[in-house]
Amino acid sequence: ELDWEVELAAVIGKKGRHIEEAVALEHVLGFTVANDVSARDWQMRRNGRQWLLGKTFDTFCPLGPAIVTKEAVADVHNLWIRCSVNGHRMQDSSTRHLIFGVPTLVAWVSRFVTLVPGDVLLTGTPAGVGVFRKPPVFLKRGDMVQCEIEELGTICNQVV
Repeated sequence: ELDWEVELAAVIGKKGRHIEEAVALEHVLGFTVANDVSARDWQMRRNGRQWLLGKTFDTFCPLGPAIVTKEAVADVHNLWIRCSVNGHRMQDSSTRHLIFGVPTLVAWVSRFVTLVPGDVLLTGTPAGVGVFRKPPVFLKRGDMVQCEIEELGTICNQVV
């Protein structure tokens, strides 16, 4: 039961642990677009409902089309974010609706692990994923998923 999740991804550029929120963006190199592909059957029914495995299969979480440096983004917390499946808009929102901003996420994650250059943190997805639609909608072989974030670009992936 494959599902889509367009997400803002923050790419770490400077090593750190126990990073204060006030300086967290100093540890971010830039941002990119992520499709956090999720196997909902593995998240919700298999493997004891442990959700992590449902997000870790090979080919999951395509990123791109490029890393845009934080200096090149006007306001990372005010960008439209959208996902379409086979040309039908499924998610349409703004990064201003993120539950936690990038500095909060960087600071929180760094409490538990040392962040190193190249690490990628995903920020969460807007409403409109397939599992919560009535009835649920899941991806099938051949479907085209297009994820886009203003100023960062667009990625398009075909389900194989």
